[in-house]
Amino acid sequence: MAKQEDIFKNVVSHAKEYGFIFPSSEVYDGLSAVYDYAQNGVELKKNIREYWWKSMVQMNENIVGLDAAILMHPTTWKASGHVDAFNDPLIDNKDSKKRYRADVLVEEYAEKINQKAQKEIEKAKARFGDAFNEEEFITTNARVVEYLSKRKEILERLAKGMTDDLQDVKALIEELGIADPETGSKNWTDVKQFNLMFGTKLGASAESAMDLYLRPETAQGIFVNFLNVQKSGRMKVPFGIAQTGKAFRNEIVARQFIFRMREFEQMEMQFFVRPGEEMKWYHHWKETRLKWHLSLGLGKENYRFHDHEKLAHYANAAADIEFNFPFGFKELEGIHSRTDFDLKAHEEYSGRKLQYFDPELNENYVPYVVETSVGLDRMFLAVFATSLKEETLEDGSTRTVLQLPAVLAPTKAAVLPLVKKDGLPEISRKIIEDLKWDFNVAYDEKDAVGRRYRRQDALGTPFCITVDHQTLEDETVTIRHRDTMKQDRVKIAELRGIIENEVSMKNWLMKM
Repeated sequence: MAKQEDIFKNVVSHAKEYGFIFPSSEVYDGLSAVYDYAQNGVELKKNIREYWWKSMVQMNENIVGLDAAILMHPTTWKASGHVDAFNDPLIDNKDSKKRYRADVLVEEYAEKINQKAQKEIEKAKARFGDAFNEEEFITTNARVVEYLSKRKEILERLAKGMTDDLQDVKALIEELGIADPETGSKNWTDVKQFNLMFGTKLGASAESAMDLYLRPETAQGIFVNFLNVQKSGRMKVPFGIAQTGKAFRNEIVARQFIFRMREFEQMEMQFFVRPGEEMKWYHHWKETRLKWHLSLGLGKENYRFHDHEKLAHYANAAADIEFNFPFGFKELEGIHSRTDFDLKAHEEYSGRKLQYFDPELNENYVPYVVETSVGLDRMFLAVFATSLKEETLEDGSTRTVLQLPAVLAPTKAAVLPLVKKDGLPEISRKIIEDLKWDFNVAYDEKDAVGRRYRRQDALGTPFCITVDHQTLEDETVTIRHRDTMKQDRVKIAELRGIIENEVSMKNWLMKM
């Protein structure tokens, strides 16, 4: 656990030191769970967004984009259920005065039990090697069976308590002996529900202002625009509407850096299908979205599906793509079969029909919806944390390298004149002028070239291009590859093709 905490601290400090993420309003001691994307972070975030948009919208003829407003008519959130049901179960510790999500406390306790089972499995796997039958071991080893049975029982009791009586959740916390993570105190209050929406007002005066909410999700902007998009785009079911944008949740227990924030960005797609065909498309998008994640090369072992046993009121199937963050496996993306709940709810509250006429069936119906929703900030954290590595080199020295997927790297190449004289800076600037039309490139002339290499490694730059005195003679430069540190001598005219081959979005998405 200590090692994981150290890794996570390194991620947070590296993000700040190298201009990826700053605490918001830091000169005023910051604002809890709110962060600013700095000069390199904003580029990485933009590249992740574009990678998603290209695969989701540009590569699918039946999916189009939308950018709905953050402020929506307040009845929207009554219809969607957010006013009445968008709550977190919170519990306070009477001694520390700290507030926690009760369900998270129990889930983390259950995960510790699961980790004990996984350690037993890993030990057996190492002992038996290729002869190891994991499925048989899980069902026959008494200790593993006990761990997994206890975890299942705890989660089932939690799910029942969340729907029946929150006092049962408190009783479960007390029975398990769950303590305040910071102080160890077990002196808990009752569990209470807390609505997560931020309120605001619209109007020139306090007396006449209308109460509004900052949207807690982007999906409802898609649903209320369903007919507008369908008719104006002459869309035929099945079709999708995609959107990226900010959402706001008044998270009381906001922690783990940018994993859980009060202001965050979502990348969502709502796919409208015929009733009865939703499960076919649900499984299609589960498979397709996992392939998208795997195309980035962050390691198949870092992903897993978590199928929901307890479903939201609007869903008939749901699964999370979980990622192995430095603090364990957590939700990265959700795939949900939302049935026709949202469109029917907006029909009821607005009094307007939100139906589709299917010419093949010659009938009107309210489409069912399959949703894919990934947190852009969580995706940023997954990419950044997995890419940050400390390497020991052959000479015994170490380097910090941010091995970002080249397609996402904020800067694709840095051009380095060996010395600041003899015309080398001028040639370097000319190379930058040529490349910057196609790639984000940087110029770096400060310090010895070895130190500059290390700085670009830490920034995640895939290529360093060094201009030296031989360049004056034959128009060749040294191109250094970040991950292997291999150096090749190439013609200046070949640079664009070499870089393009490594950073092309097409080449990366073709891996899906």
